[in-house]
Amino acid sequence: MSRAGSPVAPSKPRHRLELTVQYAAENDRLPARSKLRAWVRATLRRDAEVTVRLVDAEEGRTLNRQYRGRDHATNVLTFAYTDTDPLSGDIALCVPLVEREAREQHKRAEAHYAHLVVHGMLHLQGYDHEKTEDAQVMEILETQIVTALGYADPYREKQNGN
Repeated sequence: MSRAGSPVAPSKPRHRLELTVQYAAENDRLPARSKLRAWVRATLRRDAEVTVRLVDAEEGRTLNRQYRGRDHATNVLTFAYTDTDPLSGDIALCVPLVEREAREQHKRAEAHYAHLVVHGMLHLQGYDHEKTEDAQVMEILETQIVTALGYADPYREKQNGN
């Protein structure tokens, strides 16, 4: 109990995080390391070693073609190195695509970066959205985490039919 007599919420377990951030794209509005760390940590459910790499369109396209067989850049790619303890993986964010999507969706770029880092971190921890039920679970978790970080629901427009 707190001094005022109300129950004190149990603290969330603190997981060890080793984070590397790589800026491989030019842009004046790239998120700071401290923001990236906060977004990764908010999603973390176990100890992890994570690299977040912010890439240009060419590298984004190359990675997507090489690892997913799709000849175009995508906003976020997650590479999970399975059977590791602690959890280990890389997240690549394609800066020009993230920025363009934010403009098109009338979102702040920072909020879109936060959402995509959360999305990538959930993939890294085994979440998927290939099946409808799995996609619903992942969207709920993303919304909970992103809104807890102080950003708007990233699926609000989609839910409203816009």
